[in-house]
Amino acid sequence: MKNSKKIVKFILFLIFAVFLKMTIHAQEFKNLDKIPHDISYFRTSKVATPLVKIIYGRPHRNGQKIFGNIVKYGEIWQTGANEATEIKFYQDIIFGNKKVPAGTYVLYSIPGETEWEIVLSANLDVWESYQYDPIFDIVKISVPTAKAEELDVFSIAFKEKHKKLEMILAWDTTRVKIPIYFTTKEEYVKL
Repeated sequence: MKNSKKIVKFILFLIFAVFLKMTIHAQEFKNLDKIPHDISYFRTSKVATPLVKIIYGRPHRNGQKIFGNIVKYGEIWQTGANEATEIKFYQDIIFGNKKVPAGTYVLYSIPGETEWEIVLSANLDVWESYQYDPIFDIVKISVPTAKAEELDVFSIAFKEKHKKLEMILAWDTTRVKIPIYFTTKEEYVKL
């Protein structure tokens, strides 16, 4: 009788040990992304519902010249790192001269020395720009570049200026300001 109790305890111990090993093994995080991702929102106040949300990878410069070197001029870029940058508009907007319905899009860019082409694509959940296909383009606009102080980490921010919204892409010494106009708020509508 004592031996059978010992055998049952031993079997239960083995089952517990195997289960514990599986649980510990399941907690391993392999191949974590070395480039952090960030989310930027545009809200009219800190407690207001967002009007725009953008999710993007934030690569580091690591002392290198970025545009025209790491990010080639004239080539499609995912506007960040790894997963293509996704932007969500919570209401209809005007992007360039085209009305864009509320929804989620991929934000691509084609950097140039003095101006960039900015593309909104309907092809979502893509890696970098490998799956870019112009057939999914919703709108493409051109915007000028500007120079500013060096910035080591790629960043995207929103700035309200003169009753319009600018989405600012910033990295190295390059700044790109993309105008966005809202169609449901009079103060944002481009006339």
